[in-house]
Amino acid sequence: MKPAHTPPAVELRVPTEEDALHWHRVFNDPEVMEFHGGAPAELSVYEELTARQRRHHAELGFCLYTLLDPADGAVIGFTGAQPWPWDWGPAGEIEIGWRLGRAYWGKGYATVAAHKALEVVRTAGIRRVVSMVDAKNERSLAVTRRLGMRRAETVITPVGKRTAYCHRLEL
Repeated sequence: MKPAHTPPAVELRVPTEEDALHWHRVFNDPEVMEFHGGAPAELSVYEELTARQRRHHAELGFCLYTLLDPADGAVIGFTGAQPWPWDWGPAGEIEIGWRLGRAYWGKGYATVAAHKALEVVRTAGIRRVVSMVDAKNERSLAVTRRLGMRRAETVITPVGKRTAYCHRLEL
């Protein structure tokens, strides 16, 4: 009989200025970025993104948090929620999302961290979240299922004309 899988322990923290460099390093992988534009992003993208997340946390009570492995304090990715930043798709809604470094895939980190992030979002008074996932991103689609999200609509992205699924979860 196979032993029961113990979910990994994770810690979430509001992104620091230094986390821009950590995110840049951990996401500097074409496989990680396959469904996020295809190529690794410049450091400046993460500097702006981490600054925006600190503002979200201060103003809304939640953000995309830096995801840490408590065993060694390593930055392994991010998870959390933010207002959907574009005027297409689920405009005006709160999106939960996650992105992990390649070395951390398939170990349960995304699901455990997303559950923690949902607790924070719920505490902040948000009653529904969405998640936009590329139709070919099987790993993230599996996370939405484990979170109990339901596919609500299919969206063709304006850039790249890719098919994405918008999932919803009532909190």
